[in-house]
Amino acid sequence: MSTILDSEIKFLPGVGPRRAELLQKELGITTFRDMLYTFPFRYVDRSKFYSVREIDSTNTYIQLRGHVTSIQEVGAQRAKRLVATFTDGTGTIDLVFFKGIKWMQDKLKVGGEYIVFGKPSLFNHEYNLVHPEVDLATEEKLQQSTGHFLGVYNGTENLRSGGLGNKAIAKLQAALLAKVLPEIRETLPEYLLLQRRLCPLKFALQNIHFPQDIHSLAKAQERLKFEELFFLQLSMLKQKSIRMRGAAGAVFKRIGTAFNQTYNNIPFPLTGAQKRVLHEIRDDVGSGRQMNRLLQGDVGSGKTLVAILAAMMAVDNGYQACIMAPTEVLAVQHYNGVFKYLKDTGVEVALLTGNTKTAERRRIHAGLEDGSIHIIFGTHALIEDTVQFKNLGLAVIDEQHRFGVEQRARLWNKSDLAPHILVMTATPIPRTLAMTLYGDLDVSVLDELPPGRKPIQTVHWTETQRGDLYRFMREQIALGRQIFIVYPLIKESEKMDYKNLIDGYVTITEEFPQPQYITAVVHGKQKPEDKAFDMELFVKGKANILVATSVIEVGVDVPNASVMVIESAERFGLSQLHQLRGRVGRGADKSYCILMTDYKMSDDARKRIDMMCQTNDGFELAEADMRMRGPGDFEGTRQSGLAIDLHIADLAKDSPVLELARSTAAAILEADPLLEAPQNAILVTGLKNLKIETKDFSNIS
Repeated sequence: MSTILDSEIKFLPGVGPRRAELLQKELGITTFRDMLYTFPFRYVDRSKFYSVREIDSTNTYIQLRGHVTSIQEVGAQRAKRLVATFTDGTGTIDLVFFKGIKWMQDKLKVGGEYIVFGKPSLFNHEYNLVHPEVDLATEEKLQQSTGHFLGVYNGTENLRSGGLGNKAIAKLQAALLAKVLPEIRETLPEYLLLQRRLCPLKFALQNIHFPQDIHSLAKAQERLKFEELFFLQLSMLKQKSIRMRGAAGAVFKRIGTAFNQTYNNIPFPLTGAQKRVLHEIRDDVGSGRQMNRLLQGDVGSGKTLVAILAAMMAVDNGYQACIMAPTEVLAVQHYNGVFKYLKDTGVEVALLTGNTKTAERRRIHAGLEDGSIHIIFGTHALIEDTVQFKNLGLAVIDEQHRFGVEQRARLWNKSDLAPHILVMTATPIPRTLAMTLYGDLDVSVLDELPPGRKPIQTVHWTETQRGDLYRFMREQIALGRQIFIVYPLIKESEKMDYKNLIDGYVTITEEFPQPQYITAVVHGKQKPEDKAFDMELFVKGKANILVATSVIEVGVDVPNASVMVIESAERFGLSQLHQLRGRVGRGADKSYCILMTDYKMSDDARKRIDMMCQTNDGFELAEADMRMRGPGDFEGTRQSGLAIDLHIADLAKDSPVLELARSTAAAILEADPLLEAPQNAILVTGLKNLKIETKDFSNIS
């Protein structure tokens, strides 16, 4: 049902078609609702007047009341500016205008009393205000300028050029509130408002844009953050509840030859964490309900082995399993790595990728349909319509964030009975983000590394130390070690990235010439057969150095590779740096990660590099990454997407609110699983309005 909030933004007085186009392009605002839920990102205290003598470097914005004592034009042509000297009796400060000089000359009068609002800056060791807001100190303006906080909205140069600076957007928000506030209906039931002591929605929306005071602002933020996270959790937990009640799963009752023999073939003891997770999986697959489990584990924690043993549970009970990887490199590696564990099991495995030859593809399709192939490894090729299983019982999805939800839905349709789903990721996800992205999944964590794995020593070097880098590489190669050199790749089509990699490859081959040294190269512009050839050279130890893009972030397992060099490391996110570092340290040798950067870096980049050098803990780095970059940029999550856009809640800072929202949603669903009670009808409407459940993927990982 359409409401006034669904009206196009161009119909708001003061907007019109031209400004509507600008708002849509710059801020994604197309409707009244979009505008209303575009909140200030910070607030300026206009509840008091400062004195000139109070001004110091800690002030962001200040409000002054005083008189103009002189006005003069200074400089010529482009350097021309208007300078008005302003005093409040405690000191003087210059008001400086580079634009609108004529207009300001007409507005300002010597001796006039004004209210001035702006951001102080230092010039020649003296504070001044550049382009401050200036209003006559009338009784009306004095009342407007005290007792409230001014919201600061996200803006762009294009918006400002189009007459939509902060003041104009605030004016539009005021007009919008006057128009829609009488029509706003409450979205939370009264019992919940009382239980959580939350303010009404109308009060929250008014005070998030135009707070009466700091207390009203805090109440508005509390209400809106809770509501946002509550509906997100309610949606996920409701879908999980429906799945748990309705989705029958294949029952794996027995542990037989395939599992036991594979377990006995493992040449080292499993970690306590691996055993714990296998017990959790065993409980799930024996329950009669479909398993939907997320397996988080840092690089090298042994997730693949857990997946193989879970696949053996399926085989022992007469079912097939598929293990889907995001890249051919990783799929091939999983496939090649499994055989050492399959001796005397009688388990048939196959590999299906985009490069599988036609005859082999036909054989695999037939084997999957008649059940003679028990486990299939592969890439996106596994979800093609031509791939049909006799009885798929388990689907393992590695590095899940690389697959879209709808792609995974196609796997779901390949079995009469819902296959158990095990989703794996080596990207450690902060708890708050995991609850938000994967709130409908059960979560297992592999928080131990196998015995014998040594921590990787990470160092930061700049261009001035490149000679040291090449000397160190020669020493490591002389010891029989292999070396990764990784270049950033933001998009496969970026010419600069490609040029940097090729230039780097040329330099390395000059510094490390044949026949003494062999250097392989892998990047996205190569033909698949060339890429496979070079990768094989390195994996088999015939190449000393592999120059690559971050295509090797997930996948390549070369125990003899003990050095990871990351070029332009400042261009990578923390989680990506950690993933790359995890490509080494897989053998018995001491391993190193060398982060190469320019000498000059942004503060954020320097913090990331410092964090990498301080810790090997992926979860600690993931928390830091989310605090620094926000959840929207967290590695891999942009593809997955949150169920709703977060307008005000911050997953990095609002963990307590998220916990409260989740426990509240869980308690409501425990009492009323399908939200059928009359007092919860408002919640059903809320879920529909937020468009959370437009697609129900509750049966999919």
